[in-house]
Amino acid sequence: MKELIGRPGSLTGLLLRIGQCLFAASSIGVMVSASGFSNFTAFCYLIASMGLQVLWSFGLSCLDIYALRIKRDLQNPILVSLFVVGDWVTATLSLAAACSSAGIAVLYGRDLNYCKSSTHIPCGRYELSIALAFITWFLIVISSHVMFWILASV
Repeated sequence: MKELIGRPGSLTGLLLRIGQCLFAASSIGVMVSASGFSNFTAFCYLIASMGLQVLWSFGLSCLDIYALRIKRDLQNPILVSLFVVGDWVTATLSLAAACSSAGIAVLYGRDLNYCKSSTHIPCGRYELSIALAFITWFLIVISSHVMFWILASV
């Protein structure tokens, strides 16, 4: 089988996991820096989901660093199946959190016009955090797709 870009234990896999971790942490940081985010359950769910993503991606990036250091292949069927399930779970949670947060942002920003009428609601920060969450989800989709094809070939 061809060497897939983003496979575990490779430099591209490490970069993909670091990207997931950084974008998820950035989403959390921007959301937490916005005042009043805790008034919205969807935004709290976004922070929880991105927090789980940071932990998952950081753990797998540490595993990638270890595999690169000892030059070991991580394409064990049991290990890859664990990666697939973990990526699918975090991808589903991240997409749900980003979509629900985007729905709240659209409701308050465009439908109810709270962003124009009130200066204390930081809609721009909410939207930036949600955009970072969608980028994180996109990176998760790439890695889960790669893991699925590796699992199918093992």
